[in-house]
Amino acid sequence: MEKRDKRKHPFTLRVSILFLLIFFLFTILIFRLGVVQILNGDSFQAEIDRTTQDTTKMPVPRGRIYDRYHRVIVDNQPLYAITYMPAKGVQAQERLEVAEKLSTFISMYHGKNKQAQLDTLTLRDKKEYWYLKHIDEAKKRLMEKEVASMDPSEQYSTILKRINKEEVNDITEEQLNIILIKKELDKAMTLTPHIVKNEGVTPSEFAKVSEHLHELPGINATTDWKRAYPYGDTIKKLLGSITSHKEGILKDKKDFYLTRGYSPNDRVGKSGLEEQYEAVLRGRKEQMKYTINKRGEIVDSNIVVEGQQGKDLVLTIDIALQEKVDQIVRDELKAIIKKYPYENRHMEDALAVVLNPKTGELLAVSGQHYDRKQNAFRNTAYKALYDQHIPGSAVKGATVLAGYQSAVIAPGDTFYDKPLKIKGTPEKSSYTDSSLGLLNDQDALKRSSNVYMFYIALRMGGEYHYQYNQPVTFQKEAFQEMRNYFSQFGLGVQTGVDYPYEGTGYKGPNPVAGNLLDFAIGQYDTYTTMQLAQYVSTIANDGLRVRPHFLKEIRLPNPSEKQLGSLFKSVNTDVLNRVEMSQSQIKRVQEGFRRVYQEPGGTAYREFGDKSYNPAGKTGTAENEINGNYTENLTLIGYAPFDHPEVAFAIVVPHTGKGEHVNNKIGERIMDAYFELKEERREPKDKEQTE
Repeated sequence: MEKRDKRKHPFTLRVSILFLLIFFLFTILIFRLGVVQILNGDSFQAEIDRTTQDTTKMPVPRGRIYDRYHRVIVDNQPLYAITYMPAKGVQAQERLEVAEKLSTFISMYHGKNKQAQLDTLTLRDKKEYWYLKHIDEAKKRLMEKEVASMDPSEQYSTILKRINKEEVNDITEEQLNIILIKKELDKAMTLTPHIVKNEGVTPSEFAKVSEHLHELPGINATTDWKRAYPYGDTIKKLLGSITSHKEGILKDKKDFYLTRGYSPNDRVGKSGLEEQYEAVLRGRKEQMKYTINKRGEIVDSNIVVEGQQGKDLVLTIDIALQEKVDQIVRDELKAIIKKYPYENRHMEDALAVVLNPKTGELLAVSGQHYDRKQNAFRNTAYKALYDQHIPGSAVKGATVLAGYQSAVIAPGDTFYDKPLKIKGTPEKSSYTDSSLGLLNDQDALKRSSNVYMFYIALRMGGEYHYQYNQPVTFQKEAFQEMRNYFSQFGLGVQTGVDYPYEGTGYKGPNPVAGNLLDFAIGQYDTYTTMQLAQYVSTIANDGLRVRPHFLKEIRLPNPSEKQLGSLFKSVNTDVLNRVEMSQSQIKRVQEGFRRVYQEPGGTAYREFGDKSYNPAGKTGTAENEINGNYTENLTLIGYAPFDHPEVAFAIVVPHTGKGEHVNNKIGERIMDAYFELKEERREPKDKEQTE
C-alpha cells in the first residue's frame, strides 16, 4: 500500500502545478479585461464611435442685373438639378454602381444635344467602363513579372492600353448613358455637391430620382439656376457670360479663385460685366458642417453660415434707349448695304456709344455686325471698346485746342484753305480740291477744313514759312507734343471704363512731317468709339474728362423678387483730369461744333439744322484701305443741348464704299430717340401734376 501511494505522488503534483498555472493565467486575463473595461473602456468606446467633422461651402445664385430704371436685364432662371456629393473613400466601382442605378431614371442626352454629349466620350472613357465591368479578365492581361515591376497606376494604364478598340465598339446606347453619368460622378469632390445634370432635367426625371434617393447614395434632387436675359441679345455681349459647371473656375486664374474660397466647379464670370463684377455678383456661400463616422457615412449636418445671394447691379444703361439704338444702327447699316451692295462689300460693322457727358454714365453702347452669308445681324457691342479705327475729321476739335495751347495759333487766326504740298510728297487738300477760302478757327471746324489743321501741325513742327512744293522744317518732338494734348481728352489712352479690357488705339511709328499733317486730321493714329465718346464729352463738359462707367449702384439682395434691396454703394462721377486749355478756348471749339450742326455749310447741317434740342458736334471721314480696295471710315461725334449738355455720343461706321452720310443718319435718329424717350418719361408726371 505504501509503495503504491508513492508512485502516484509525482503525477498528482504535476496536475496540481498545471491547475495552478491555468488559474494564474485566468487571473491575469480577468485582470486585463478589468483594466480594459474599467480604466480604458470610455476611450475604446470613443474610438469605436469616433466621427470627424467637415465643413463644405454650397453655391448660391448670382446677383441680378438691372438697368438705370430698375428693369431686370439679367435674371436667374430656376432649374431642376441632379447633384452628387460623395462620402469619403468612395471607389470607382461604387460610383459605377450609382451611375448604373441613376441611368434608369435620367438620360444625359436629349433632343439636339444627344450627339454633342456622345462626342464628349473618348475611347479611354469606354475602356475604363469595360475595365470596371471585367476586372478579373482585365487583370489577366498582365504577367506576374509585370505586376511585380509596376506600381498600381502603371498596371492600370497598361491594362487600358491592352483593351482592344473592338472590345468597346459594341457598347450600347444605355451603357453610353451610364458612362456619361459616371464621368460627372468622377468629377465630384468629397462633401462638395457636383451638378450631374441641370439643363433639360424633366419633371418626370426629377420625380423618379426624388422617389429613389435611398437607393442612390450621394445623389440629391434639388434646384439650380441659369442666367436669363429678358431682353434677348440686347447688350448681352457687353453683359458677358459665366462658365458652366463643367468648365468651373477659369484655368488661367485657378490659383486666384481657389485662394478666395471658390471650388473648382464653381461658375464664375468669364467676360464682360459678369467678369468685371464677379466679386459683387457671386454672393456668400452657405457653409454646411457634416459629421461623418469611420465608415464615411454622414450622420449629422447643420448650417454654420447662412448663404446669401449675390448683390445686385444697377447699371447706367437705359435698356429702352439701348433697344432703339441697336435697331437704328441695324436699319441704317442694312439700308446702305442693300442700296449699294457692291460698293459696300467690305462694310460689316457700325458702332455707337451714348453717354451723359457730365457724369460719364453710359446710356447705350451698340455694335452691330452684318453677316452677309446668313443675311443676319450679330450683336457685337464689345467692339465699341475693343475695335480701333482711323477717325478722320472728328478729332479736329482736339487739333484746334492743341494749336491754342502750344501757342502756334490764337483764337480767331485765319488761314487760306487751298491745296498744300510738301516737296517729295503728294498734294494734300480739304475734301474738295478747290479752295474753301479764308477761314478762321471756328469756320474751319464748321467746314471741316483739312488745310487749317495742316498749318497747325506745320507750326507745331517748327515751320512758320511754308511754301508750296518746298521742303519744310520739322521737329519730331511735335508728334509727341500733339499726342500729349490729345491724351488729355482720352484719345490714345485708357478711358478708365469699368470693363475687363479696352483698346487704346494704334500709334503710327513714323514721326515725319507728312504723317503729323495726317495725324492732325485724324488720318494716322486709331481710336475706339469709347475714346471718341470720352473726347467729345470732355469738350461738352468744359474741359473736364470724366470716367465712363456702366455701374450706377450696388444693391443688397432682397428676398422679394418684386423690388430691389437697400442701397449698398453708389458710383459717383470720377473726374480724371481737366484739360490745360482755357475756358475761353474751349468755348470757341464748342461754338465751332455748334456751327457744324446748326449753320448752313456745316457738314451735319442737313440732318441737324432744324432740331429743337440744340445739338453740336463734328463729322469725320477717313480714307482707308482693305484688301487693296479704297474705303472710308465715317464717324460722328456730338452732344445736346449745346448750352446744358445732358447727352453725348460717338459713331463709327468703318469700311464704307458709298456711305451717303450713314453716320449722320444714325446720329440724328439716336438723338431723336433720346429726346423722345425723355419726353415720354416726363408726360406721366405732368399728367399726375395736372390731375
